[in-house]
Amino acid sequence: MLESMGALTGSPWIYAVVALSVLLDVFLPVLPSGVLVITAATAAAAGTTSVAGAVGSAGEVPQVPSLLALILSAATASVLGDLVAYRLAWRGGDRLDRAIARSRRLTTAQERLGAALSRGGGILVVIARFAPAGRSVVSLGAGAAHRKVKEFLPWSALAGVAWAGYSVGLGYFGGQWLGTTWLGTAVSVLALFVAGALAAYLMRRPAAAAATPATATAAASAPKTS
Repeated sequence: MLESMGALTGSPWIYAVVALSVLLDVFLPVLPSGVLVITAATAAAAGTTSVAGAVGSAGEVPQVPSLLALILSAATASVLGDLVAYRLAWRGGDRLDRAIARSRRLTTAQERLGAALSRGGGILVVIARFAPAGRSVVSLGAGAAHRKVKEFLPWSALAGVAWAGYSVGLGYFGGQWLGTTWLGTAVSVLALFVAGALAAYLMRRPAAAAATPATATAAASAPKTS
């Protein structure tokens, strides 16, 4: 697979494939867009190490994949996917509202996101980008809650750049340090999953922390019986 990906990174098609995968995974979180970005970056590392000083039979230096273009395509697609989900949820109507009301996860995320954006602290959007399906939950929640696009878009852009840069960096440096083999790719993918697990934990932790004081206050205000 790495050999095929290495050939693909030598053409503009790799950026289109990466962009399409990242764009669609807001609706289909099972798509391995992060794995694809890492694999492409690992192949890019293979290209930069293998073509150094190499010249083809026609006297041309082989093309070195552009990591910057890979980051830009992944980040741009991430923001566009967020905005599409946001707009669909905004215009979803009563049916979507009822679906969100039936989902405890979406309801909780919607409430927390609204409070965070109102305080100007949309770091939750950035954290959610790394969590499994977190991007979908936050984008749909922001749209269904009719949050202003100027509150959501800057954080979505920051999240897209951070996620794309992290994923490409994992693949590239993993390929440089561990070699452009399945081991290097597997370690990089594992690091991405670890970041996702940490992000999911951070998304749940504030809700649990907020519930504790509320529970304590309710217990203190309850009438005591002898």
